[in-house]
Amino acid sequence: MTRPAMTGPVDDVLWSAIGDPTRRQLIDLLLAAGSATSTSLSERLPVTRQAVAKHLAVLDRAGLVHGQTAGRERHYRIDEEQLARALAQLDAVSTAWDGRLRRIKRLAEALQDERGSAARSRKDRP
Repeated sequence: MTRPAMTGPVDDVLWSAIGDPTRRQLIDLLLAAGSATSTSLSERLPVTRQAVAKHLAVLDRAGLVHGQTAGRERHYRIDEEQLARALAQLDAVSTAWDGRLRRIKRLAEALQDERGSAARSRKDRP
C-alpha cells in the first residue's frame, strides 16, 4: 500500500513550538500587533512576563519569531516565511489525512456491504 507523499518533511521542532496553546496565543497577538515586547504581551495573557519570555525563546528557536533589541527592550515579530512554511506543512498533513480517511471510509462501506449481503443470503436460505 502506498502512502501519499507530503511536500516535504514535517519539522518536529516547529510543530512542537506551535503545539502549545500559550505560544499559539503569542503568535496571534504578534500577528495582530506586528511586533511587541514580552512585557506588553504578558499584559494580554494570564502568564508572567518571564513565562512569556520563555515561550518566545521556544518560538525563536523554531524560527517563528525573531527578537530585536531596542534599548532595554527586545521587540519580537513573526517570521512570515517560517509561518508560511508551517501552514504549507499543515496543508500537506491535512491532504494526506483526507486521503487516508477516504480510504478508511471506502473500506468500512465495503465491509458493511459484505455483511449486508451475507445477512441477506442467510435469510434467503430454506
